[in-house]
Amino acid sequence: MKTFAAIDFETANYDANSACAVGLAIVKDSRIIRREQYLIRPPERQFVFTYLHGLAWEDVRDAPTFDELWPTLLERIAGAGFLAAHNASFDRNVLASCCRTYGLQPPSQPFVCTVKLARNLWRVYPTKLPDVCRHLSIPLHHHQAGSDAEACARIVIAAAEAGWRYIAGHAAETARKSR
Repeated sequence: MKTFAAIDFETANYDANSACAVGLAIVKDSRIIRREQYLIRPPERQFVFTYLHGLAWEDVRDAPTFDELWPTLLERIAGAGFLAAHNASFDRNVLASCCRTYGLQPPSQPFVCTVKLARNLWRVYPTKLPDVCRHLSIPLHHHQAGSDAEACARIVIAAAEAGWRYIAGHAAETARKSR
């Protein structure tokens, strides 16, 4: 399997640009070679989702803003053939919104959605991250960005072991079994 990066954002509130944490898991040759989690200071102090992820303004007020963290994130995902996320539309939207807010160019890599992989390959329903992790016996500390990203990476690795292959130029979110 080629190199890919799993990514997970936690947001402070309903605004897509309110990322307050990001987790990354970098995978090469079906092995996680790097795990990272960063706090992010969102553009506004309003936190609505503290009850989910445990983060509040006090936790991130001294953290870098997204644009300050962006060079590090770009360096980490350089060379990744795709980005994987659980419910990829959410993370893709947060990433695009944060980039828009700060006038940054979003990365060019396509996204692979592990919700769709789990549904197509294993018929897992419901397909929330804890459900898929339970089905695949993947450890998870849900809503901790680093743990969610690592779990997502492990889902893609399990999908590849089950025969799924990423095919560049095709719908990245389509799973197919090998014959």
